[in-house]
Parts: sequence; structure tokens; C-alpha cells
Amino acid sequence: MAKKKEKKAGKRMNKKELANKVMDFFQEKAGEIIGLKYLFSELRLTTHPLKMLCMDILYDLTADDYLTEVEKNKYKFNSSGSEQIGTFQRKSNGKNSFIPEGGGDPIFVAERNSAHAMNNDKVKITLFAKRKNRQPEGEVTEIIERANDVFVGTLEVNKNYAFLVTENRTLANDIFIPRDKLKGGKTGDKAIVKVMEWPEKAKNPIGQVVDILGVAGDNTTEMHAILAEFGLPYVYPQAVEKAADRIPAEITPEEIARREDFRGVTTFTIDPKDAKDFDDALSIRKLDNGLWEIGVHIADVSHYVAEGSIIDKEAEKRATSVYLVDRTIPMLPERLCNFLCSLRPNEEKLAYSVIFEMNDKAEVVNSRIVHTVIYSDRRFTYEEAQNIIETGEGDYKEEVLKMDQLAKLLRQKRFAAGAINFDRYEVKFEIDEKGKPISVYFKESKDANKLVEEFMLLANRTVAEYVGRVPKGKKAKVFPYRIHDLPDPEKLDNLAQFIARFGYKLRTSGTKTDISKSINHLLDDVHGKKEENLIETVSIRAMQKARYSTHNIGHYGLAFDYYSHFTSPIRRFPDLMVHRLLTKYIDGGRSVSEVKYEGLCEHSSTMEQIAANAERASIKYKQVEFMSERLGQTFDGVISGVTEWGLYVELNENKCEGMIPMRDLDDDYYEFDEKNYCLRGRHKHRVFSLGDTITIKVASANIERKQLDFALVE
Repeated sequence: MAKKKEKKAGKRMNKKELANKVMDFFQEKAGEIIGLKYLFSELRLTTHPLKMLCMDILYDLTADDYLTEVEKNKYKFNSSGSEQIGTFQRKSNGKNSFIPEGGGDPIFVAERNSAHAMNNDKVKITLFAKRKNRQPEGEVTEIIERANDVFVGTLEVNKNYAFLVTENRTLANDIFIPRDKLKGGKTGDKAIVKVMEWPEKAKNPIGQVVDILGVAGDNTTEMHAILAEFGLPYVYPQAVEKAADRIPAEITPEEIARREDFRGVTTFTIDPKDAKDFDDALSIRKLDNGLWEIGVHIADVSHYVAEGSIIDKEAEKRATSVYLVDRTIPMLPERLCNFLCSLRPNEEKLAYSVIFEMNDKAEVVNSRIVHTVIYSDRRFTYEEAQNIIETGEGDYKEEVLKMDQLAKLLRQKRFAAGAINFDRYEVKFEIDEKGKPISVYFKESKDANKLVEEFMLLANRTVAEYVGRVPKGKKAKVFPYRIHDLPDPEKLDNLAQFIARFGYKLRTSGTKTDISKSINHLLDDVHGKKEENLIETVSIRAMQKARYSTHNIGHYGLAFDYYSHFTSPIRRFPDLMVHRLLTKYIDGGRSVSEVKYEGLCEHSSTMEQIAANAERASIKYKQVEFMSERLGQTFDGVISGVTEWGLYVELNENKCEGMIPMRDLDDDYYEFDEKNYCLRGRHKHRVFSLGDTITIKVASANIERKQLDFALVE
């Protein structure tokens, strides 16, 4: 028998026979990952020509989706049937796609086969028969769950009906609104509309007005529209405000007796000049044993907000405060965030504190986590504290200078351990009373910011270690960590190839510390060079996003094995969770439900991302508004993005970003080279690369779409 098989697998097998053999083998081993060596030995492919023929067949079968190449030269039978469940992604140009639930390549869904599915709906599709060398295609057969049925746009009202014209790039059709569903809206009003139905034969979805935000173009209207677009609340529920108003402000003697008293210790806050919610304060004193006692005092929100209360439920839902260009949308009612909990100067306040005893080398000899009562002696702005650090003069100068010295040592140690040093500046607008941007300035992180940052990092890390670091063989209690994974290897390789064009090198293999030190080395090298901002941006894209989870994997960017968020409970829900669990565990309480807290962590991570996107949209809106008064003017900039539809350019003077559309690059036929971040002219071979300097003219500004168009100036 064995002899016969040997003969069959001999040189005479043709491609069709071998292909059938390979297909049968993979079907038999469905679910297993098969390596080349194993495949060759099982099918007795002993000669070089047979092995090459097999490689050829594997290539074809992968292209036809019969097999999936899991990693290099490792294959698996693709058992997904003709029906799949996943997420529908709508594009206004009709090139919709479907992303399978368990991962996999996107599947094209033509508009006529979309069954009016909306963006991010969970749908079931049926795959069409595969056509050779064509991307897979399918048709939506069922909408399982609607992701979003609420849209923001501008009303156009006619005699008998109205439309909502959306700026949403995912909806190709305006929303039809019957006259009686307008809620008093007029032409030119910004409105929120809920889609009620989308009949099979109808071209447009049918909706009703949920809320009128105001006249398009008005600053508050536009800011509320940005919030509504991201599904974020733009008003605070009155019932929650009223519950906050009922919380007593006075601190009872019994409460003070339960706490460590820091009212006599020099304490101050350092915050931005426009801040109202002071989350954190610092205290310092010299102890008799020669050590420095540094207190990191955090607003004790959990004392005022009871778990499960109406205020708590609202905070949990919001998960974070949102910082738009000209306003803060708070997580907690104003009475709590700006008055009761805020560590305001010359007032007694309740705090949750991490107290450190340190020597002059900034080594922590002892630390403890305690509830305290404090009295802040002074509120510093970052600028005032910075002035003391630079001149050595000012209120509490000895204390500020000592803390600055210790913070610098802490920072040094952190970078020596492999922390990554992304020192980004923020773009800020000076805005008049009507919300109009009058100038742009850049907010840089100076020593005063870094002083506060180092002690906050130390407190966050200490709290996470207290719960997470347990003796061998013991299981740590459930806790929300702030985690950050290693960079994606593929993105790291791409980064290394990209920076090589500028003459820089980067390690992409080795230990975590090797890689992070190499990234820091790169950031030092580009500092002050014209490509600094660009290389920092591309480097950040190679990084994973930090998130919340009960499964601790450490924080790669900070080089900490344990890290949590403890220092901002006024504006972040995870910090409030951390305060509550810490109190419970210090008092000897049992561990909480992992499933419940992992769910809360995931929700907080999602809301953090949405808030960041809304903040970016508000900056973009102000940039377009600012540039709309500079039409026809010429500016120098750098190419900050390269896509198949055009070039993004960031202006040097004010960091506003706009686009040179592909249609305006009409001197040649340009091809998009994704790997090398460039456009290349087919005939004249002109190349536009990421990071190139370029001169542009401001061609148009569409405030509605938050879109700036530039024209190339030769």
C-alpha cells in the first residue's frame, strides 16, 4: 500500500491532481494550521519540482479565499460559509464594505445590495460566487442591529416637506422629513434627526427632528452639533444637577477625625490658567529623619458620589469630561467639579492621598495611601510655577524648586528604564466672546508641567502596584489598570523604512527596552529639525493606543509594569472606580466581579476615544473658521498626509491642515505609493512625499464640512 502511495506522489502528478490532493488534505484538517514542512511530508512531496508546484497551488488557493495564510508559510482552511455576520461600513461614494466578525478581509457591498444598511450596523450577508482576480462581493440579507439612527445636519424646509442635509461622509442621501415632524425647525437651522424608516423602494431615509440646536454658523450651535455628531451629551440632566445641589458642603468634625490631617503642611495646586476643576494638589515638608515627605492629594470624589446614585450613573455613562476648543462638557455636575470636590485655595478639602517619603536622590523609602483633609495655600498657574523654576524667585520658592529637582530625577530614572519621550505641543486658539478665533498659539510642556506629571505618574503607579503586585502563587484582586501594548511589529518596520529616507535608523527587534531606547534616540535626533513633527506623528501612529482593562499587561510607553489612573476622578470615571476599589481593598474587602469591571473599562476606553475625536473636530472647525478669513493668502507648510484623493498639508505658521485635491495636481497622472507615503507622476516623475516642504495658497474653506482646500503654488 505504502509503495503505491509513493508512486502516486511521484514526478508524474499534474497540477490538477495535486491541487485536489491539497484541497482534500486541508478539508480533513479543518481548523488546524498547517506548515509547509508538514504538508510536504504528509503528501510525500519529495522532489523540488513537486514542492514548487505545491507552492504555486497554495498561492492560487489563498487568492481564491479557499485557504488563509495565517503567517508566513502557514495555512488554514477557510471554513467561513456563504453567510457571514459582521459590520457594515457605508461610504457616500457607494463603495460600501463589510467587515467579518471574527476578522478577515473586507468584502465589497454595492449600494444596490446594501438593503439600506447604515454605517456600523451589525448585518448578515450572503457571499456571491468568487470571481477570479476580483475582490469578494456580497449582499446584505438581514440588518441584525442598528448602530446609529441619529444624524446631525442643516434643515432645508419647503412648503410640504423638508430635508436634513448631512455633512456625514457615510450617508449619500439626505434625510426626508415630513412637515409635521419638524419640531418648529426652519431652513438654515442645525438639527438632530432620528431615522424612523427607510422603505425598500425609497431613495431617501425618512426621519423626524429630535432637537433644534440653533442657527448654523453660530458658535454654540456648531459646538453642540459636534457633540451630537459623536453621540455626546450637550446638556446636563436637571435631575442630576438637583441631586448635586442637595449634597451638603460642610465637612463634619467626625469626618476630619477619620482622616490624616494635612492642613498645616505647605500645599499648593498647579494648573492651566483657565482651569476651574482642581483635581490634584501637592504638599511638601522636611521630616525629622532627613527625608522629604511629598503628598499627592487627589479630590475625594467617592466621598460625595455614592455608588449607584443618579450622579454616579450619569458619570458612568459619560465616563469622561470632554474638552472642546472653547468649553468643557463635564462628567460631573458643576457644583461637584468646580466647587465641592475642586481643591480650591484657602478652603478645607477632603482628599485621597498617596504620601511618599523620599531622599535627595528621589528614591521612595516609604509610601502610604490614606484619606486626608487638606488646605491649599496657593493656586499656581503653570506660567507662575515655571517662572519660579526659571528665576528662583516667588511664593513658596524653596518648596517649588525642591519638588522640581526631585521630579527631574524621577523623570531621568523613567527614561533610563525605557519610557518613551513624546513631547508634543498642543494647538490652542485665542477666542473672542462670540467664540471667533482671533489667533493661534502653541502650548508646550515645560518644567512646571513635568513637575506635576512626574508626581501624578508616581501616585498612579504606586496605587496600581499596591493592588497588582502580590506574592508568588497569589491572585491579585480585580482592578482597572491603564495598559499600553508593545508597538505593532509591522508598523514598526514601516516606520524604520520611512525614516531611513531621512537618514535615521531604528531598532525593530530586541527587548522592549532596546526598542523604546531606540525610539527615544530617534526622537532626540529629530528634535529641532524640520521633519521633527512629521516623524513624531508617524512614530505615534506605530504605537498602540493606551486603554483601560482589568487584565494587566503593563504600560509600554511609560515603562511601568503596573499603572492605573487615580489622579483625576473629577474628569475620568476609571479614577473614581480606582478610588472606590482601593478603599474596599485597604479595608480588607473581597475582590469584585471581573466581568462587570472589564465591561466598565471597555466603555471608558471607547468614550475616551470618542471624546478625543470630538475635541479634534472642534479644533478642525476653528482652524477652518480661522483660515476662512485668509482666502487667497500664501503659506509655507509640510505634506502631512498622502492619500489616493490628494495631499494633506500642515501650515508651519499655525498648524492648520488642509488638502490639495488630486484634481488640482493636473500636470501629470499621479500614482499613490502607500508603502512609501508618496504620490509619483507617471510621465514627469515628480514625487510628493510625506514631510516635503511645500508652498500653498488658501483656495476655499467649507466651515460646514470642516474642510480646507489649498492650491499648490509653484
